[in-house]
Formats: sequence, C-alpha cells, structure tokens
Amino acid sequence: MERTVELVNRLVWGVPALVLILGVGVLLSVRTGFVQITFFPKACRLFLSKLSGRSGDGGISPFQALCTALAATIGTGNIAGVAGAIALGGPGAIFWMWVCAIAGMMTKFAEATLAVFYRVKIDGEWVGGPMYMILRGMKKRWHMLAYLYCFFGVIAAFGVGNATQINAVVTGLDQVLTEFGIAVTLRRKLGIGLLLALPVGLTLLGGAKRIGTAAQVLVPLAAGLYLLLGAGVLVIRYREIPRAFAAIIQGAWSPRAFTGGMVGSCFQALRIGVSRGVFTNEAGMGTASIAHASAEVSHPAQQGLMGIMEVFLDTVVICTVTALVILCSGVSIPYGEHVGAGLTARAFCAVYGNWASVILTLVISCFAFATVLGWGLYGVRCAEFLFGESCREYMAFFQTAMVVVSAVMETGLIWSFAELVNGLMAIPNLIALVILCPVLRELTCQYKMFCGQRSACGGTYENFNQCKPLPAFSYEKVSSLCGGSKASG
Repeated sequence: MERTVELVNRLVWGVPALVLILGVGVLLSVRTGFVQITFFPKACRLFLSKLSGRSGDGGISPFQALCTALAATIGTGNIAGVAGAIALGGPGAIFWMWVCAIAGMMTKFAEATLAVFYRVKIDGEWVGGPMYMILRGMKKRWHMLAYLYCFFGVIAAFGVGNATQINAVVTGLDQVLTEFGIAVTLRRKLGIGLLLALPVGLTLLGGAKRIGTAAQVLVPLAAGLYLLLGAGVLVIRYREIPRAFAAIIQGAWSPRAFTGGMVGSCFQALRIGVSRGVFTNEAGMGTASIAHASAEVSHPAQQGLMGIMEVFLDTVVICTVTALVILCSGVSIPYGEHVGAGLTARAFCAVYGNWASVILTLVISCFAFATVLGWGLYGVRCAEFLFGESCREYMAFFQTAMVVVSAVMETGLIWSFAELVNGLMAIPNLIALVILCPVLRELTCQYKMFCGQRSACGGTYENFNQCKPLPAFSYEKVSSLCGGSKASG
C-alpha cells in the first residue's frame, strides 16, 4: 500500500505540479507588482495593530482569522515535516522551501483577498473559500472544480489535518515515555487518542468563533515557546550557523556533497522542498482562505496582508528555526529515510539534555491540537458545500473518531498520503487563481488607492466608491471581469 501511494505521489508531485505551483505564484506576483514584497511592511504593521482586534457581528477579527489559518498551517509539518525534508532531500530542500515561501506569500495574499471578495453570509456567519471563488467568480463550465475541491478537502481534513498531526503527537510521546523507561503499548496509544479526542469534538461543535477563540490562545503560546527554545539552541551553537546556511544554499544545487550520495539529484531536493513547503504553509491549496473569509475587514485585500504574514511566520520563521536547530545540533541525520519529529527532538536533546523532549512534545501537542481544529473547520465548510449544513455534527463526530484511529497508524504511509491529497487539492484552486487574476489585480490596485485616500473616505471600504475624484471601482465591475455575479463581501 505504501509503495502504491508513494508512486502516485511522485506522479502528482512531478515536474508539472512544481511548475504549476511556483508558476502561479510568479504569475500573480508579476501581475500585481510583487505585492508580497511591496506590501510586506504594511502587512507587518497591520499584523501588530490587529493583535487585540475584536470580532464583528458577522465574523471574527482579522487576527482570529489569521490564528485559525495559522492553526492549520503551523503544525507538525514545521517540526516533523522539516526534519523529513532534510532527511529525504538534504539540507538543500530548505532552500527550495524558502523559494516556495516567496511565491506562497503572493498566493496566500490572492487566496485571502478573493475569498473575502466572493464570500457569502449563511446563518449570520461569513463563509467563503476556493469553492465560492469558483462558483461565484467563474463561468458555469468551471463549477465542477468547486465540487472537486471540496471532495478533496473532506478527505484532506482527515489525513493532512488530522492523521498526520495526531500521529506526530503520539510519536513524540513515545519517545518521552521510552526515555523514562515506560513501555509504549497499543493501549497507551489509544489512551492518548481518547484524551485528545474529547476537546477536539467539543471545540469543532462550537463553529468558527469557538475555533478562532481557541486558536488565538494556542497558536501564539505554542509558537512563542518553540521559538524561544530554538533561539536558545542557536545562541549556544552560534558557531555552527554559517555552516548550516552554507549547507542549505550549496545543498540545493549539489545535495550529494552533503548527504553522502543518499540524495543524489537537485530535482529530488527541489521536489521534497516544494512538497513539504506546501504542506507546511499550504500556499496554493486554498484552505486558509476558508478561515480568512470569516474576518471582518474594511477591504478584501486587507485580509490578504494577513495571508502574507501567515506564510512568513510559518515557513520563513518557524521552519527555518527548525532546520537550523537540526543542522547546528550535530546529530546524525539518516539521509534517505522517512523520519519525523524524533529527529528534531534528538537535535534539541543534544543541546539541552533529555528534558527538552518533554517541552518539545508539549509544543507539538499544542500545534497538533490547533491544526486539527483549523482543518476541522475546513472539512466542515467543504462538507457543508457538498451535502448541506446538516452535516456539521456528523463531520465533527467523524473528525473526533479519526483522532483515536490516527493514534495507532504508521508515520510513513500517513505522510505520503498527506502529500498526495495536498497535490490534488491544489489543482482546482490554482486554476481558479489564474482565471481570477484580473479580479485580483483590480482589487489590488483598488486597495492601493484606498490606502492612499483612506482619510478622504472616512476609513471604510463602503465609503470608498463614493469618494471623488477617485475612480468608480465597484464589486460589479471587478466581478464582471471573469463573468461572475455580484459578490456580497
């Protein structure tokens, strides 16, 4: 079974997929004037200003939306996924993760902006995502992509957003228990699964607002603790940092020199780096836009800035810290083998001692729990799109049951299957982004004028179109570029 999944995975993540993912990011960057770079200072300022934002009547605050999206993106992929990328693709895989992040910042900006623009209000809540972008912004012949996306999204909610996360938690706890001489048994794994399942089920039943509230607490706490732990390693092993960066940059082009021949091609490093990069920041998959669509903002592109920050924090900051910790710690890396959070734990323990595995397991547990919640929301939204609102409770039940099942599954198959579903989800979303590129460009230009004339418009998007002598942009004009209908965003 694992060999079959790996074979299909290689086909999905072949040259066409890599060209599509990176190519769409480059295309959107060129068409919008590289807003992930020009808007980056503004995105940082907005992120800092929204740290204590409150939610509105019809949605959640921009910061809560960002935390919900980060809850799904900052997960075990940043710890276990990065370790696996280095082992399978060499240190150079991290370089390609960075390249993927630059393109991904643009892609996330596009996804979040368009999701807010094409969202709808259902039962008092803002609901949006790639399926609504396709359904409301594109012509009827493309609508099947919306249903394909949601079909893959429901499957991914159980694999990418649940099984991989819980399995990583159990793996980390296994190592801690082994260090203390406690035997790891199937019964103990099931116990861990049951312990995690109850709070997952209760939170998912609370909907987007309860998930946003939980994410607002869990994500900053876990990320802050992990970055503090990683910074300590880099301070202690600061002499190794230049060598680590050299291995990352040179290994991107000559992985054989750093892996003893176990990783022999540049393409393998690129493939692993991009696939794990997409897994960690989910740029191109469109999933985070489901969370961003719930935010109360004054302009669609304003939440797009949060999408830029999402990829920056996830890949450029946290994934880089993980990679540097592994490469600077001096631990032996089993190149060519599937590894998980155990390699990262050994790296921390090599510097701090065995107690670090306990802290790391706590961090992984928080990340994993937050990721399951974020992906739980995505799964519910996709299921509701396919089957109607009545399926919410059923999805929450099945997600909770999957937590228990995932506790006893094997790592290699789970990761391969997760990467496979990631690739399948990305295809409909990336096609939509290309077709809706004129809409994105118009909204970006509009937002630049909106920011420049904010005081004249009273600071709200609703007043923006009434300001003179500004151009009379409108939802009708922007939406008509792709033959869509009027959006209610």
